[in-house]
Amino acid sequence: MLAPVVIPHYIAGERHSPEGGRSTAVYNPATGEQSGRLPLATPAQVDAAVQAARAAFPAWSVTPPLKRARVLFKLREILEQRADELAAAITAEHGKTHSDALGEVQRGIEVVEFACGIPQLLKGEVTENVGSAVDSHSLRQPLGVVAGITPFNFPAMVPLWMFPIAIACGNCFVLKPSERDPSPSLLLADWLAEAGLPPGVFNVVHGDKEAVDAILAHPDIAAVSFVGSTPIARYIYATGCAAGKRVQALGGAKNHMVVLPDADLDQAADALMGAGYGSAGERCMAISVAVAVGDDTADKLIAKLAPRVAALKIGRGDAPDMDMGPLITAAHRDKVRGYVDTGVAEGAQLVVDGRGHTVAGCEDGFFLGGCLFDHVRPDMRIYREEIFGPVLSLMRVASYDEAVGLVNAHEYGNGVALFTRDGDAARDFAQRIQIGMVGINVPIPVPMAFHSFGGWKASLFGDHHVYGPEGVRFYTRLKTVTTRWPTSIRAGAQFVMPHT
Repeated sequence: MLAPVVIPHYIAGERHSPEGGRSTAVYNPATGEQSGRLPLATPAQVDAAVQAARAAFPAWSVTPPLKRARVLFKLREILEQRADELAAAITAEHGKTHSDALGEVQRGIEVVEFACGIPQLLKGEVTENVGSAVDSHSLRQPLGVVAGITPFNFPAMVPLWMFPIAIACGNCFVLKPSERDPSPSLLLADWLAEAGLPPGVFNVVHGDKEAVDAILAHPDIAAVSFVGSTPIARYIYATGCAAGKRVQALGGAKNHMVVLPDADLDQAADALMGAGYGSAGERCMAISVAVAVGDDTADKLIAKLAPRVAALKIGRGDAPDMDMGPLITAAHRDKVRGYVDTGVAEGAQLVVDGRGHTVAGCEDGFFLGGCLFDHVRPDMRIYREEIFGPVLSLMRVASYDEAVGLVNAHEYGNGVALFTRDGDAARDFAQRIQIGMVGINVPIPVPMAFHSFGGWKASLFGDHHVYGPEGVRFYTRLKTVTTRWPTSIRAGAQFVMPHT
């Protein structure tokens, strides 16, 4: 076994590995072995990153948007060429399959591609003659130093949702990635430097709550973007806003897939398998609840799903042809297993039990088999709370209207899907459902990069969704300029507001 490597911070274009101080272990989830040691940033180290960003901001903010875009074009090229390398780093620390990690990288690249259009995206508006010989124009300008706090489940994609748009808009960025899988963020930092990004524009500090609190309290950070669980999102939003920051905080989810009797049930079962068990269910957009309209629909779905869930190919993420890898940590695996125990105790029918799953040669890995519940009720914890693991619950309702009411009553409003052949039902569903992202015969309705991502209710705190046009608005502030030249004031002083 190799000695754990020290995973450094990245500040002002250089890697920093502080001696002493607090640190935490980073694991390979497939083997259970410690692969790295991560120094946890102190408030002073967070401040060093912020000051590096602050020093870089004056020059970067006035760099023409076209030149900023050229750095991102180069980053996109590097990401395309080295996608396998980045995916391997994701798999090594997160555990997801290599193919799934490649998909994550691709979705991140799409946001970089969107940000490459920043010269167009920053164009303002002009109105001539808002008053007699008075013109008005608007422009969007960067905020300054901004920060991102990102989760373990997408260690490359979620940072790529944030910093390409932030730096394209002229801001400087401090990233605090998850302490569970931090290495992909350092590859991104190295590749940004290779693409020509000046030192200090992008910085990485590792840490836990102490680092997060330092970011939220820092007077030189203008905005914070966060993706993670709802309790932490609430805390980030409240604390950041109290400190006078602009905050977008994306929280948890309990995503439903409503299946009507007329749906193609083979297609629906395929969708539930991929959306429920892909990445071991560790996705904020994972479908964790199937809502079957009618007992006949439910019985047929269970008959199709049960043998497939039991037959999931589970193993190391770097092994070929795996459907699912391990969970991120032993503690998280045990937490998910505890939810399964609770579901059984509450009276749900456990159709497929994955709690005893082991992988030969990886007995110390953080594996859990796929679990499938039937006859889940709204009062059960496995329905009310986000599990974030390979657990799919099936609920039975008598009608379409009951299904809509069930979804709308849940505290989370991240994503939802409807499977049907009925266009009228689909149109009605899209209008009535109180959820931020809706799929019609699409199980995971993540918007493309030129739209924006975000839920409703307890799944989002703040006024802006992430990436896309909403991302540009979040990372800039509007300035409106009203202009009149001396030739228009020959009559002397005026003491009223300009008007026609």
